[in-house]
Amino acid sequence: MQGTNAIAKVLKSEGVEYLTCFPNNAIIEGAASEGIRPICARTERVAVNIADGLSRASNGRRIGVCAVQYGPGCENAFSGVAQAYADASPILLLPSAVERQRQGVPPNFQAIYNYRGVTKWVEVVNYAHRIPQMMRRAFTLMRYGKPGPVMLEVPTDVMKEEIPDERYRYEPVKRAAPIGDPQDVREAVKALLAAKAPVIVAGQGVLYADACAELKALAELTQVPVLTTLQGKSAFPEDHPLALGTGGLSGPKMVDHFLRKADLVFGVGTSFTRSVFVVPIPEGKTIVQVTIDEQDVNKDYAVAHAVIGDARAVLRQLADEVIRQAGPNGRKANASVAHEVAAVKAEFLHEWIGRLTSDAVPISPYRVIWDLMHTADRQRAIVTHDSGNPRDQIVPFYESVIPRGYIGWGKTTPLGAGLGLAMGAKLAAPDKLVVNMMGDAAFGMVGMDFETAVRSKIPILTIVMNNSLMGGYEKYLPISTARYGTRHLSGDYSKVAEGLGGYTERVEKPHELVPALRRAIAETEAGRAALLEVITREEPEYPKYW
Repeated sequence: MQGTNAIAKVLKSEGVEYLTCFPNNAIIEGAASEGIRPICARTERVAVNIADGLSRASNGRRIGVCAVQYGPGCENAFSGVAQAYADASPILLLPSAVERQRQGVPPNFQAIYNYRGVTKWVEVVNYAHRIPQMMRRAFTLMRYGKPGPVMLEVPTDVMKEEIPDERYRYEPVKRAAPIGDPQDVREAVKALLAAKAPVIVAGQGVLYADACAELKALAELTQVPVLTTLQGKSAFPEDHPLALGTGGLSGPKMVDHFLRKADLVFGVGTSFTRSVFVVPIPEGKTIVQVTIDEQDVNKDYAVAHAVIGDARAVLRQLADEVIRQAGPNGRKANASVAHEVAAVKAEFLHEWIGRLTSDAVPISPYRVIWDLMHTADRQRAIVTHDSGNPRDQIVPFYESVIPRGYIGWGKTTPLGAGLGLAMGAKLAAPDKLVVNMMGDAAFGMVGMDFETAVRSKIPILTIVMNNSLMGGYEKYLPISTARYGTRHLSGDYSKVAEGLGGYTERVEKPHELVPALRRAIAETEAGRAALLEVITREEPEYPKYW
């Protein structure tokens, strides 16, 4: 068989159903011959985003795979791969490359030299008979330890090279879930039970480990409130009495209130990275960290106790150890924390309910979020944000109630990424309503790929909040905007989407929102991609207490 057929056979045996791509790579045909459906995007970056969304929505149990051509294809894919790397998303990139005799000859672009800083592993396949070995290594790195993108660059002549059948041997890679050191677990629990005001910080490692039930059990057993990182949003049900919400660039008052009073911060499945998109941990806190990656420990914060292991496995160990040290009821009798959470939450909503239910025209973006949350069935919905104001307005108020009911992203924030992520999530969870909320600036980056959703029959709902501005940039561009209108935008995006073949509506008044949402949701349930363009006003204010 040829190299391309060997790659396709490996993908098929690993359970890959979709290959995102654009526009030409021999692997596309090889995959199609194995029954793997190509999803051809309009740009390489969005093709990568779709693969990324599929991996995230399935918690890495299904791997998103993307194939692009060498040269400009691989160059254009870079920002999507960089985002997956920053957010630790396990995707497989299979760009073609110039033939072996042209390797190392300028100005040929070679991924092996240019992608090392944004991949967990990048290598060139130099002989076709090495394909099974190198593909097994790739899937091992995506399923072991901290997730991340892996890239194998395949020269065009290697794709055509024949592999003797007897040299093709491949067994799918199983996921590893190591437990923590028992002594480390004992010390972590001792510190947790000794703390007077502990707080749990849950990151996306909880999601990738499928450990949401275990996290909930530990929180209830110890009566410790839980906040999530932006990427971990939905790891803990946000309607739970112990839920504090998500701490990103913005966040609800509960996050700040409990972090400030905490004497111990107990991180699970989080790298504790310092970032503008991660709520900072105030000085003077004792920190405990449960992580799959030892490189996370003592990276940005001094960690008093670390447990290295899979979040699900370690959470089970922690619960068992709590019972050993505190008895079968743990600290369940302490209900005062839940009452305090409810009081702070009520105060927070009272401060913002005017915006959330505003009847102002143009429409408040907060009204859009509020109406979506109370119209969609959140038990079967997946929502993602986009960069800028939409992210910072959605995160504090949209309450996710199921694991992966929200896809948060934000160690790097390319405009427009939410559209591809939503398509990938829909491929991973076709029974779910998948919604991406974006601004008009984000639509300008990737809007033509709405046609990919239409053509590929991926029925997502896109909500474009159009305020005809690059929102929030007035402080950066005052003179250039006053003189030349730099941050002003224009466009009728519902007409663009209509021209691309989707269902569209333009909403200009608040009372029109809920009926339009219901109609658009019904269209997606009938199998058609839908877009609502909502004419909003600029509201760069968002909840931030730190």
